[in-house]
Amino acid sequence: MKFSVLGSGSKGNCTLVEAGSTRLLIDNGFSGKEIVSRLSTLGIAPETLTAIIVTHEHDDHIKGVGVLARRLNLPVYANEATHRVAELRVGVVPLRREFAAGEPFAINGLQVHPFSVSHDSADPVGFVVSDGTGSLGYCTDTGKITQLISHHLRQCQALVLEANHDVQMLKDGPYPLPLQQRVLSSRGHLANTDSLAFAAQLAEQRLRLVVLAHLSEINNHPDLVLREARQQLPGVKTLRVLLAGQGQVSPLLEILP
Repeated sequence: MKFSVLGSGSKGNCTLVEAGSTRLLIDNGFSGKEIVSRLSTLGIAPETLTAIIVTHEHDDHIKGVGVLARRLNLPVYANEATHRVAELRVGVVPLRREFAAGEPFAINGLQVHPFSVSHDSADPVGFVVSDGTGSLGYCTDTGKITQLISHHLRQCQALVLEANHDVQMLKDGPYPLPLQQRVLSSRGHLANTDSLAFAAQLAEQRLRLVVLAHLSEINNHPDLVLREARQQLPGVKTLRVLLAGQGQVSPLLEILP
């Protein structure tokens, strides 16, 4: 199983997961034209996509879901609340599929296990995607790491994990106080320190690759995240740390069992 973060940030999020002939997109916050362009950098034709699975209804995660699903006749998997709230933005999709948090489902040879996260949306989820050998966790847009999140991600070898902001940069930055409070709340976004502390915990178990994602372009900086990673993960020699960006596509990363 392999994956690529096709882009991540407040302007759009999408991650590709593939195993054999099955190719899933987790969210699509990019235009149809943009996501096709990003897939082409990996040599992937959009016609080879299998399905889209959706974490929640915020625009940076669903903006391009409807147009891509209609163009390629793709099934769109989301829970009932997310489908309902997103319908005005996404429009009618040709193949609407529903799941419930905590109940795994299969898409061809991939097992997808959605789990609840803590964010200010209708019914937000993260995912664990497994091919029976390796497992990828996907956890962005959560204000805190709950016991439930930890339980689901502790067996993953690879993880896309939010590292949204540096707390001091946020407090010193241009955001008005109500927006700062939203970001910092338990239903907001995960700070660098909390993200890296969680990654360190998981590295003591099976985690070998973490891609830090959803970095704020205003309240964070890649150099700051990498510096904090060196400080918080000094003894973790087995963990590879990468950063996802808004404008670049990551290479296809293999998940090793």
